[in-house]
Amino acid sequence: MADERNFRSTYYEKVGCRSVEERRSLEILLKDKPLNVLKLKQFCILFNVPNIYRNLLWNFLLGVTPAYTDSSRYVMAQREAVYNDLQHALKVMRTIDDKTSKAKVLYAMWLLETKQLRLGVDLSDDHPFCDITKVLLKTFTSSVEIYWMAKGFYDYSQEINEEMGKLVDLTSTLLEKEDNGLFMHLKSCDILNVLPLARWYGSFFAGVLPELALIRIWDKICGGSIKIVIFVLIEILRMLRRHVFKCMTLNALLECIKSMEHDQETADLVINKAIELWQQNKGHNEFIMQSKIKTLI
Repeated sequence: MADERNFRSTYYEKVGCRSVEERRSLEILLKDKPLNVLKLKQFCILFNVPNIYRNLLWNFLLGVTPAYTDSSRYVMAQREAVYNDLQHALKVMRTIDDKTSKAKVLYAMWLLETKQLRLGVDLSDDHPFCDITKVLLKTFTSSVEIYWMAKGFYDYSQEINEEMGKLVDLTSTLLEKEDNGLFMHLKSCDILNVLPLARWYGSFFAGVLPELALIRIWDKICGGSIKIVIFVLIEILRMLRRHVFKCMTLNALLECIKSMEHDQETADLVINKAIELWQQNKGHNEFIMQSKIKTLI
């Protein structure tokens, strides 16, 4: 029986399917009472999250639902009450109406809750919080959960902003190491120092790559690995290498990268290579080595 199970797992991996053993490990972890945040973050770091469990896992790791699952219904009722109160207040204030886009509604709710809403404020969707909500709106169905998950992701965005100086330096160092030709070209054209890294990193490349590709990187973000955004950028540049060498200005490079926004096949390749490069650079050691996965169960 053991041999048969191992044969099936090996076969699934060869044909590109998710490992059955990984899914079983996650199912065991999700039965813990209370849920163990460290072990679940470890899972996100080490493996791909099965689509069927992404909503449950993200909600917990982003602080939307509690570790004690028996309390989830009560907690979500409170979350929904806050959500409804914020939305009602905005309608009374005539800040939003039925024609306001969902992303702007959620952004306005966040501004109100964080005491940043001002009379006459322009609800421009040119903000990382809006970028994040747009991805979540295309990935999940519950507006209440999406709002609270967006807040969790935005906390990670703020963490990136606080570390931006270090991330910028690390980006240059790794790009020079992985592709010196690209590094020298971007540096000689004075593009390297003006890349919109704060926007790209702060929104986890929302609006740059298709949502179906992005969520695999966001799994790692939920696991606590914010540095993975650097490897995504490096692989975007390497994937477009031939075109990047023709770009002599920042605007030209941005137009080049914009072509990937709806190219799912290319984006999937970028994400695969980014995760591989991140792992090669010891990204998977932020918690534990895969050989120690037995400690998860």
